[in-house]
Amino acid sequence: MNTINKSITFKEIKPKIMYYGTPTLLLNTLNEDGTTNISPMSSSWALGDCIVLGVGLGGKAIENLERHKECVINLPSPALWENVEKISSYTGTKNIPTGKEEIGFTYKKEKYEASGLTPIDSKTVLPTRIQECPIQIEAVVKDIRVPEYNSLFAIVETQVLHFHADESIIIHKNHINPARWSPLIYNFRHYFGLGEEVGKTFRSET
Repeated sequence: MNTINKSITFKEIKPKIMYYGTPTLLLNTLNEDGTTNISPMSSSWALGDCIVLGVGLGGKAIENLERHKECVINLPSPALWENVEKISSYTGTKNIPTGKEEIGFTYKKEKYEASGLTPIDSKTVLPTRIQECPIQIEAVVKDIRVPEYNSLFAIVETQVLHFHADESIIIHKNHINPARWSPLIYNFRHYFGLGEEVGKTFRSET
């Protein structure tokens, strides 16, 4: 039986990054020539049928979203971490922002080829889905806002159009089986999967 440790000592720190353990996603957006760009991301949250994304400015993803307001939010499993990492240092923007160039980003348009992932047609949006990702969410952009207090990123609000899931993780027709699905977690710039279940909320339907 787990016990709560009440003797923890805390210390204030100033971490450079705040990725305290969020699902990794691969955001697919439409390039000017009709091809699909893939952007690894780890800033998102969902409420109802809306998914909010934190998208860095100066990259291809935000450029594409401002021009064509459709996307696919692909959720990889932990088994795909190496595929994600293969494209983590690439940008689809030829004119690489200074900040990205300084930390080693290089230009690469063919993200599918570089990642070893496979495109499949979406149901209604133009960007393709990623076949290997167990969850693929087609969405439309409803709003893009750059905060006045920080000009490095945009808050992108999307609304879900279609939610595709691998049949092996579906339970009770329209639910995801949490015992079968494990997202790829980005934990302070390290990749993790989920551990064993420790409990569930009273609102759980499975």
